[in-house]
Amino acid sequence: MTTNLLMAFGLMLVLEGLMPLVAPQAWRETFKRMVELRDGQLRFVGLISMAAGVLLLLLVK
Repeated sequence: MTTNLLMAFGLMLVLEGLMPLVAPQAWRETFKRMVELRDGQLRFVGLISMAAGVLLLLLVK
């Protein structure tokens, strides 16, 4: 279980770093827009992201 969790975390870090590496200007603009969102909007984005991740995990498993 620990190995799988560490592998998933490592993969997440690789994917998170992909956008700044490939398109730093687009990533910066997206980040600026995210900072300007209200707390409720940001929470909603986080909720949708988590739900999509859980759905993907369920579909793969």
